Amino acid sequence: MNSGRLVSRLTRKSRTNFYYAFLLLPRPQREAMYAVYAFCRIVDDVVDAGGDPEIQRRALAHWRREVARCFEGTPEEPVTQRLCQAVRAYPIPRAALEEIINGVEMDLDRSSYETFDELYPYCCRVAGAVGLCCIEIFGYGDPRAREYAVNLGVALQLTNILRDLRADAQQGRIYLPAEDLRRFGVPPEDLRLGRYTPPFVELMKFEALRSRSFYRRAWELLPEADARRLFAAEIMGRVYFALLRAIEERQYRVFDGRISLPVATKLAIAFRCWAGARLGAGALRREVA
Repeated sequence: MNSGRLVSRLTRKSRTNFYYAFLLLPRPQREAMYAVYAFCRIVDDVVDAGGDPEIQRRALAHWRREVARCFEGTPEEPVTQRLCQAVRAYPIPRAALEEIINGVEMDLDRSSYETFDELYPYCCRVAGAVGLCCIEIFGYGDPRAREYAVNLGVALQLTNILRDLRADAQQGRIYLPAEDLRRFGVPPEDLRLGRYTPPFVELMKFEALRSRSFYRRAWELLPEADARRLFAAEIMGRVYFALLRAIEERQYRVFDGRISLPVATKLAIAFRCWAGARLGAGALRREVA
């Protein structure tokens, strides 16, 4: 299988929420996004697959070298061969790709966070840095777009954390800050065992509001002049915001099964974002208010 078909297959096979943001992009941008996503997916899987931490660290070191080779024009892996084409076509920052690996590696170094201030750098690395790669592919003129991308990335990651709470806890990872668990009287064991209690609901309301605050910051920063070019980023944000609302509407019953959105809903969001972008960032903000 050639490298182009491989990265496209990885993205389609995952049925990631991001996939629906890529559909309406011009082909060159879509192929570059497939390459970035496939790189992120493979690097993330190095740690999520489990195993010997030292072997995982060596694997991540290999991907760091592959990032360097991308910018030297000598990548060895099929995925980074496609990523190399993307970094030649778009000003994707090498530092952001390296930060994605650094973020993934944090899961080997720690399994919990005492405060949100400790969790925030992790979110910036595994999600905010992805946003910084994406906006270079989409294009922008206003430098506020970079702040928009980071805040949106953090919002998406916080939503992921709420959705995957039990699965992460069963793998020994608890991303919700320990000080929040203590504040609401939720023992870490409740997350591992999937105990749905009134204190847990109050904790989740608090965490959902924090996630909402990052969506709000992102949308306030969305530059009017760049709304057309950033519509795919808005699709990502709007899909994940809808996912957050689904979690809220189900009263935070995330232990009953993985909450997801119907494909029809994702496609409808994608079309609305694409159409709304033609009217400017103001129209996009009104839609999500």
